[in-house]
Amino acid sequence: MAYFSFTKKLINKEKIPVFNYGDCKRDFTYIDDIVEGIRRVILPPPKRKKGEDGLPIPPYKIYNIGKGTPENLMDFITLLAEALIKEGLLSKNFNVKDYIDLLPMQPGDVPVTFADTAALEKDIGYKPGTDFKTAIRQFAKWYKDYYS
Repeated sequence: MAYFSFTKKLINKEKIPVFNYGDCKRDFTYIDDIVEGIRRVILPPPKRKKGEDGLPIPPYKIYNIGKGTPENLMDFITLLAEALIKEGLLSKNFNVKDYIDLLPMQPGDVPVTFADTAALEKDIGYKPGTDFKTAIRQFAKWYKDYYS
């Protein structure tokens, strides 16, 4: 969601609230990786299995589909602005620092988040892998094409 909300704010020349004074890391996952993960999870039909007690084991499981690599939030915002400038969605002289509102940590927030994809990798053999910078550039291109 940060891809969209930050892009919209930058294009509308609104400030992005950045908590913990920018000292945060988040796990940014490219949408194509999520779609591929979902595709791989739903393609094989579930197998009927019984537990040791003879009762059926539910034929479903919850997987965390994410990159699993936390990235610096300020780096994300900077790279996103650069990609939007390259795509002509922001002016060449756009200064992203003018649109960042550094704020203290929000109650209940955490400084680092990332997906644990161990079960997805073990059961399905998949780990999202689109490079962070590539994902941002691809998003900016898509956004321009879709919204122009």
